[in-house]
Amino acid sequence: MNRQPLRLRLTWNDKTTGDRRSPIFDLPIALGRIFEAMPATIDGERVSRIALNSSQVSRFHAVIANEGDSFVVIDTGSRNGTFVNGIRQTRCVLTNGDMLQIGPYAIGISFAINSTENQSINSHIFFNPKTNLPDPRIVSPPVLPASGTGKGEFPPIAFLQASVVTMRSLQSARMPVEEIDLAAIGGGLGSFIWVDLLRICGVKTDRIAVLGMEEQPYARYLRLCLNSQIPLHERLRSNSDSCPDNIWGWPPYAVREAWHELLKGRLGVSLKLMWQVFAEPAFAETYTPQAGNVFDSIDREVARIGWNRMFRYGRVRGIRKTDDGRYAIAYSRSSADRRDHAFLIAKYVHLATGYPAIQFLPDLQAYREKTQDFESVVNAYESHDGVYKKLEARGGSVLLRGRGIVASRVVQRIYEARKRNRDIQVLHLMRSPKPQGNKFDRSVRSVENHYEFQPFNWPKACWGGELRTVLENARPEFRPQLLTDWGGTTTAKRSDWQRIVQEGLSQGWYQITFGEVDRVDRDSQNRTVTYIRERDLKGQIQLEADFIIDATGLDAKVKTSPLLDDLVVQYNLPLNGLGRLNVKNDFELSEMENVPEAAGEGGRMYAAGAITLGGPYAPVDSFLGLQYAALRSVQSLGKTKGSGVRKLSVGRSLVQWLKWIFNKSPG
Repeated sequence: MNRQPLRLRLTWNDKTTGDRRSPIFDLPIALGRIFEAMPATIDGERVSRIALNSSQVSRFHAVIANEGDSFVVIDTGSRNGTFVNGIRQTRCVLTNGDMLQIGPYAIGISFAINSTENQSINSHIFFNPKTNLPDPRIVSPPVLPASGTGKGEFPPIAFLQASVVTMRSLQSARMPVEEIDLAAIGGGLGSFIWVDLLRICGVKTDRIAVLGMEEQPYARYLRLCLNSQIPLHERLRSNSDSCPDNIWGWPPYAVREAWHELLKGRLGVSLKLMWQVFAEPAFAETYTPQAGNVFDSIDREVARIGWNRMFRYGRVRGIRKTDDGRYAIAYSRSSADRRDHAFLIAKYVHLATGYPAIQFLPDLQAYREKTQDFESVVNAYESHDGVYKKLEARGGSVLLRGRGIVASRVVQRIYEARKRNRDIQVLHLMRSPKPQGNKFDRSVRSVENHYEFQPFNWPKACWGGELRTVLENARPEFRPQLLTDWGGTTTAKRSDWQRIVQEGLSQGWYQITFGEVDRVDRDSQNRTVTYIRERDLKGQIQLEADFIIDATGLDAKVKTSPLLDDLVVQYNLPLNGLGRLNVKNDFELSEMENVPEAAGEGGRMYAAGAITLGGPYAPVDSFLGLQYAALRSVQSLGKTKGSGVRKLSVGRSLVQWLKWIFNKSPG
């Protein structure tokens, strides 16, 4: 009888995007930085090659092979070494549940006993296409572009099947057709910042249309903040001069907050804020603004630029090039079920659709689908205040997964709940230990209690310093490696958060454990049970808890967004090395340029936000990142003849800044 080939499942998180990968491989398996540097065959056997983008990984770092019935990992002379369960090894037999560390990658090892076992994929919580709220009962992406197979479908089948639609066909569709110069699709912070800059550069409100689902441009962001336990008085992970309402960055949030404190007669608080800004991060904690102050300042700017005159409620269902060098945007104009559709025709389009989904761990999704329990197992980004209310009322235990900024805030919220009820326990489950922080050149991030610290989600030099220039000038194929070296899951080095963790560890109500989850189930007392794989395959460790909170993050993959996926498929758009939209340094989608057959300048399409990660800029989903993308794209538009964008000269910038100061319309 032929023996079934030995296979391994390797599980790791992409250090840049946070995407979880869990493929099954035939042996031997080569691991390294350069795909071509790893052998295609070993002893006549075809090699499964895994490329890990990091300068801490050698070109050909290690190989996993089978010896009899054993799996053996062999270091191939790597510079930074190969670690198994935290111990450096040159040759080591692997057992089920081991953790292999190569550079910044922690790779879980599990035996694939069934060779036909399917690859595990990420689960998601999608936003309801009508309410824009996280909806855990939606188990597949909401299909916005209709299939067009039925009579009366919108968009019409002829629209969906065409790469170029004629203006005559749109006008004969017996639906409203509006023509505009510039269209912002998304209606969130990315759209707001782009439109704000357009207004400052002289574009009138009647030439701009914004399509979105909520009138407040920060509505979804605010909801995610509140859901992840960041109330208005708490501070966001952003620096002082990253101001969505103010492209000049002056006065920054710290100065504004200090001034308000001074007006209240609180001189000491005002001086402390100023000291914090000038002494950060060497002698003081990095300043971050209060969420409420950020949203209030955006409200002021919304009114100043006439946002409501440009905003239209719209669920965008599809985008197609037109035969006259523009773009046709099919959208639904009402959240109700009644048919109310229209077309918007624009010459210049800006895509800032944000995160299309919340990342949800597959084992937790499987638990929900099996039990329909949406109260005990929750995601930190969906509404889950009921968890803390129940803990405060009757105590209980929480299993927390993920260790980034959101996990830190959840721990703080539970700490606050313990002031009302001391009978609350937290078990923080991490995939692997974190003995040392990520390294780049001679810089190493600090680590304490397996939390890796950094003030913001990227090093500050990525915003406007040396690393920004390095990434922008790098060849596209080298950008993923740079982003991996600079990125990773980090949290802010806040003294209150460090104190809470240390206090919880010393008092015993907060514990940290490590392991790969096999499955999640429910016991006879209706408590959740998390089963952790044991290395000898003889049993499982069981972790009981009243609640499980998943704090593993958001998802921005193009495939997760029906609108973006439709564009990519229809126009065969290339994706970058991280699977996001491929943009130029000015954030234009060059393949979407629409040059008319007749003489004249063609339409252009730009993108911003998380959907462009992997391109010329690292912190694309930050306030300053959205401002930078807007600046580059508006500069590009300023070189065209028909956009109406005026150059932001020194004189014009000064005049517009004074108008901002005195809260006057850009004019």
